[in-house]
Amino acid sequence: MTSPSLGSPYPWQRELKSEERGLCLIHLLLTCANYVAAGNLENANIALEQISLLASSDGDTMQRIAAYFTEALADRILKAWPGLYKALYSTRISSVSEEFLVRKVFFEMLPFLKVAYVLTNQAIIEAMEEEKMVHIIDLNSSEPAQWIALLHVLSARPEGPPHLRITGVHQRKEVLDQMAHSLTEEAERLDTPFQFNPVVSKLETLDFEKLHVKTGEALAISSVLQFHSLLSSDDDFHRKKFSLESKNPNRVHSPGVLQMGQGTLGELLEKDMGKGYSPSPDSTSSSPLSPVGSVKMDSFLNAFWGLTPKIMVVTEQDSNHNGSTLMERLFEALYSYAALFDCLESTMSRTSLERMKVEKMLFGEEIKNIIACEGSERKERHEKLEKWIQRLDLAGFGNVPLSYYGMLQARKLLQGYGCDGYRIREENGCVLMSWQDRPLFSVSAWRCRK
Repeated sequence: MTSPSLGSPYPWQRELKSEERGLCLIHLLLTCANYVAAGNLENANIALEQISLLASSDGDTMQRIAAYFTEALADRILKAWPGLYKALYSTRISSVSEEFLVRKVFFEMLPFLKVAYVLTNQAIIEAMEEEKMVHIIDLNSSEPAQWIALLHVLSARPEGPPHLRITGVHQRKEVLDQMAHSLTEEAERLDTPFQFNPVVSKLETLDFEKLHVKTGEALAISSVLQFHSLLSSDDDFHRKKFSLESKNPNRVHSPGVLQMGQGTLGELLEKDMGKGYSPSPDSTSSSPLSPVGSVKMDSFLNAFWGLTPKIMVVTEQDSNHNGSTLMERLFEALYSYAALFDCLESTMSRTSLERMKVEKMLFGEEIKNIIACEGSERKERHEKLEKWIQRLDLAGFGNVPLSYYGMLQARKLLQGYGCDGYRIREENGCVLMSWQDRPLFSVSAWRCRK
């Protein structure tokens, strides 16, 4: 049985040109998501089957993205039957070392985290000028390269290096052990007084007493891709709303007929919107600061403000993936991950095993969390820079403009990649990193406003 609005799942689909196939996949993904949101499982299943004929985890950018969005939509359907879902995933083995290596590949192959580290370090160096006792709280302590670079700069200070203490927060003890070993070894080599304080904890359950902030220390806080997870809601509002049942399961708002044409994925998405794509009625815009679920974020920011840091540097994904509805998040995520997959396309071959692991184990898992999860389970709640500015301002923090010298270092680093697709620009004293014209990550610096 087929659905008239979906067309026919037959071999002609495999013969489409790349641009035509891309448009067709976007059309099918949006149609399928609408069916999933409306609880129309029969047509959702037909759409998933048709997508599987065109999608491929080792094809072009749109084929690869479609493969992971399809998996996420299927995952969302399965979650409606917890027994079935748990039975299918009960024997899954997750390798901590493999996940760590995948994140390492992302750090090495794409410049975004390196730029974030350069800007973070420069902001800390400028804020800690002439300080004798410096304490840095690293909220995702997993990459020693950032702090090794900082140790080198501090050891070369004309007045001599400060006593540096880094408190590393991470949920894996073995990761913190490796950090402690690498940083202590480098500090000894540079003859710089250093201490590493490991705190094994998830961010959401962090005990602030374990940070051991002492009087007389100049405090810095570094948060790299961490704060958004604190926006997850603890209540059952979304869980009650999240259901495949619908009063009218056959009501579907399907994308309009697509015209095939050339262009980037972003242009293809805009064409699809222009041709009459209508989000389902549950796709209303979220409020400016997403009040549901931000209590945890507010309490953390209040606690950090109470520690009176001289500087707090925040790096976040610059995307709107925290909408209250499936359709809203799916459409935004298609744009963002298209750009990230394009970055990998420009850097690594399609047959690269490392590339496939980054796409599946990093980007694919993020997509799955954005699309398939709700309530406190949905951690990947990425938001745009303007929302972070508003949120931090309300929490009593004042923006510290990132310096011209920091920007120079960041631009030099980007030039070293030999790819003109990467962009960096200053906005309201903060920095946005983009692929082509699509902002992907933001870096901003803050201090307590008295």
